[in-house]
Amino acid sequence: MVDTRDALLRAREAGLDLVEVSPTSRPPVCRIMDYGKWKYAQKKKDRKARSHRHETELKEIRIKTPKISQHDLDIKIKNARDFLLRGDRVQFTLRFRGREMAHIDLGQGILNRVKTSLADVAKLDRDFRMENRRLSLVLTPAAGVKPREVKPAAKPGAAAPATALAAAAAGPSQGPEMSDAERLAQPGRLEDVAPEMAELDDDDDDDDDDEGDDVAEGTAESSAENAPPAVPPTA
Repeated sequence: MVDTRDALLRAREAGLDLVEVSPTSRPPVCRIMDYGKWKYAQKKKDRKARSHRHETELKEIRIKTPKISQHDLDIKIKNARDFLLRGDRVQFTLRFRGREMAHIDLGQGILNRVKTSLADVAKLDRDFRMENRRLSLVLTPAAGVKPREVKPAAKPGAAAPATALAAAAAGPSQGPEMSDAERLAQPGRLEDVAPEMAELDDDDDDDDDDEGDDVAEGTAESSAENAPPAVPPTA
């Protein structure tokens, strides 16, 4: 046991704080510590605990008519099951229109089917309640059901899909053959196509020269045929 003045002196010499830990005990229990650092660590710990804790919400599922089909009702029950497994409460609201108010028993039958389908994961929080033209029912997660953790959605562009990586590694796909004009239109293909185009140009020039020679020969022959006969010189 140390006197209060001595304890304060020791804390001041150490550059720390004298914090009363247990004020109800006799004598009180104190500790020499960095109070600011401890307070910051506690706030960080509480913030981390809140981030992992799911806050219970009330989710409403609306049924527009008691004439709902079995398929649509099964989808709504499936969504309600997901909410209950996450630890949320679910309220079913059934709306009556016009003459449907004369068949409230049909709406109660639908909500009874909902309760039966979700009996393994939910318990009744509030039974049927009629408010104007709406019949409502509230369910809460059962005691033995552990809330399911909801994974945060992945950020867009965070990781490339495996298919995209495989396609990039495989290189460009071999498609159908393209014409010379299409190949020339693609960037980076001019050098590959230029020699072939040069060969085509040479072939075209040779063909043009051959055709020119043939035409020249034909012209010379026709000129020789059409020329008038030579007149012998007179003596």
